[in-house]
Amino acid sequence: MHGSGYQRPTTRQAQGAQRSRINLARGVAALALASAHFASAAHAEADFPDKPLRLLIGFPAGSTADIIARNFTGPLATALGQPVVVDNRAGAGSSIAAEVVAKAAPDGHTLLLSTIANTINPALYRLSFDFTRDITGVAMLAESNALLIAAMDAPRTLAEAIATAKAKPDALQFGSSGNGTFTHLYGELLNLSAGVQIGHVPYRGSTQVLTDIMAGRLSLGFITAAPVLASIKANRARALATTGTRRSSALPDVPTFSESGVAGFEAGLWFGLNTTAGTPRATIERLNREVVRIMGTPEMREVLARQGIDPTPSSAQAFDTFITQDTAKWARVVKAAGVRAD
Repeated sequence: MHGSGYQRPTTRQAQGAQRSRINLARGVAALALASAHFASAAHAEADFPDKPLRLLIGFPAGSTADIIARNFTGPLATALGQPVVVDNRAGAGSSIAAEVVAKAAPDGHTLLLSTIANTINPALYRLSFDFTRDITGVAMLAESNALLIAAMDAPRTLAEAIATAKAKPDALQFGSSGNGTFTHLYGELLNLSAGVQIGHVPYRGSTQVLTDIMAGRLSLGFITAAPVLASIKANRARALATTGTRRSSALPDVPTFSESGVAGFEAGLWFGLNTTAGTPRATIERLNREVVRIMGTPEMREVLARQGIDPTPSSAQAFDTFITQDTAKWARVVKAAGVRAD
């Protein structure tokens, strides 16, 4: 044997060969797993959707959320090759609709038209689901400005209103569409951010808020932009500031809260699309691609602009991050202001 040229491997060489075989086996297994993952993802996307989709809206027909939904569901149905059925489930600040989605099968066929109400509700109500855990984002859709408006004999700017509130704490009051609504929390956020204590007057809806401001019976109020534009342009009410990161195209002379030196109002009245947590990532990505494309078309921008709404499509991941941050923000406001829902 010695003369044959064969040399017995050393212990170190044998161990090295064993490690190589193990690493090779692991590599083959990892490659097989990755291939299975990609095949599964491709299969999930190829099979989706295999039946009609249902879009839950937590507000009645004719609401801003409903208007947005009914404008993009047609193009979405065409793109997906399946009908998209709108299901209005008004009540509990959109939590009834959200609960349906939270408890649906995680296959992407049940969707939610979400709004700012869904990130406020967890701080106000005991819900049977966790919005950030049981529901996942598909895409941010659009944003509408909310305005702080004032009576014509009230302060003319946000800075003047803040100065007045500091000098005479009982001089001003703000109206909202009800306790715990986003218009109420915007007022409490203003109090916290500006270090003032403007009193709150809850109404049963925004129509009476605008009526009392135009009549001079109420100093201030938070209200969505679309219903009040005509009154502002007719000099029956004055807009002091707008929420969001940019000025409203319909009211280009009205500064944002940030421009007026008040932080926290960078997000306006937003609208998004969500589905059940656990839905395959490939399905969410398919939905996201179609929705982002549809919301970016000139036709969609033109339709929504007439309602004072700006398309703001995003990735699913960015929308999930936003929801987490917005939920935490409103929880802080509700706790600090001691807000209670009706």
